[in-house]
Amino acid sequence: MTQDKTMEFMQIAMKYLPEAKERMEQAGIEVSIESLQPFMGLFAKAMNDAYELGKKESLENN
Repeated sequence: MTQDKTMEFMQIAMKYLPEAKERMEQAGIEVSIESLQPFMGLFAKAMNDAYELGKKESLENN
């Protein structure tokens, strides 16, 4: 995964972070940005896999 892609994925994660935090708190789960940090790397891995799958499918369809 390139550094540029990782940054793009983190920007996407930050876009949805407030909503995720709100939903977790509504479910009774206290969260902080610090406690979510380990999950950001996992999110980036998932986004990279989704990106690679889309790229592969695009190449196969062209």
